[in-house]
Amino acid sequence: MAKRDYYDVLGVGKNADADTIKKAYRKKALEHHPDRNPGDKKAEESFKEAAEAYEILSNADKKARYDRYGHAGVDPNMGGGFRGGHGGMTMEDIFSQFGDIFGGGGGSPFDEFFRGGQQRGGGRPQGQRGSNLRIKVKLTLEEIATGVNKKIKVNKQVGCQTCGGSGAKDKSSVQTCGTCRGSGYVRQVRSTFFGQMQTTTTCPTCQGSGETITANCPTCKGDGRTYAEETIDINIPAGVSEGMQLSLGGKGNAGAKGGPSGDLLINIEEIPHEHLQRDGLNIVYDLHVNFVDAALGTSIEVPTIEGPVKIKVPDGTQAGKIFRLKGKGLPSVQSYEKGDQLIQVNVWTPKKLSDDERKMLEKLRVSPNFKPAPEKGERGFFDKMKDYFS
Repeated sequence: MAKRDYYDVLGVGKNADADTIKKAYRKKALEHHPDRNPGDKKAEESFKEAAEAYEILSNADKKARYDRYGHAGVDPNMGGGFRGGHGGMTMEDIFSQFGDIFGGGGGSPFDEFFRGGQQRGGGRPQGQRGSNLRIKVKLTLEEIATGVNKKIKVNKQVGCQTCGGSGAKDKSSVQTCGTCRGSGYVRQVRSTFFGQMQTTTTCPTCQGSGETITANCPTCKGDGRTYAEETIDINIPAGVSEGMQLSLGGKGNAGAKGGPSGDLLINIEEIPHEHLQRDGLNIVYDLHVNFVDAALGTSIEVPTIEGPVKIKVPDGTQAGKIFRLKGKGLPSVQSYEKGDQLIQVNVWTPKKLSDDERKMLEKLRVSPNFKPAPEKGERGFFDKMKDYFS
């Protein structure tokens, strides 16, 4: 299959500048990223195709050859172009080659890319990104209904206070890296059919910091981090649900050698309510009434997540009847929608009777009004529940 034009792949014109090309690539990579399209081979190929196009068009020399000779000018078999074509690439190739675009460091490259990355321009690469932390936060239905601020104590890696995160014993213990001479990068030049090609990679000696340490900090032993307990404010929005994960950027473990911190990932757990049950955005309550109240009608207090309210049970209420309290459910975390509270009526039959009670019921047993006479077309319990939860 013939390769598509690189400009068409990114959706830019041939006169597009470097910034426009970079923005176009970021947009395409975000759209087709494997983390957003799990198992989608077509999306993966589109992701690699966009990376190949960006690799060529973001390099002035390769772009010039492509503009003049087309794909033949950047064919890898002729000494240029993308390594093996996008069909032979791996995700690791893309993330390592375009670290600055994706934000670099640990965790999912998609997480960093989705937040816009932590671009460092043409400056020296920073240290290693800190790892993410995961915690569980338990919430009541009342807290879920309104949203809540939680102060959570987390034991995590923080920047060493003794050395300021450098890992060095003192300022005199830090010297310029002899391999990269402080730039954090090393450059390699090789000859090809089209002339000399230059590649730039992170310095293997200093890992991109541009400095080496001759004496380690006695507190952190050269790592630049120590463990400490930190209290973190977490604002949890209304409407979250069991298993939902929230993320606080930069609140995870501190990065090594001055690198950016990881994220704090918060997993939501719901504390079961004593009386109420959750079903999506709706709240369900089982109301038990005796058959006298069901027959004669009554006013009764029921719990809701906003506090107790009184409802009217009309005379002749049947078991399985469902009352709806509009807007007394939970809000959606993604929209302005709000659920209802559904109250299911259960008619309570006494298990023990006194002699007088038994005699009264024996008289009622033969009464015409106590013989079951369901109305024609009256729907059963399961049909009613389908209506409420559909």
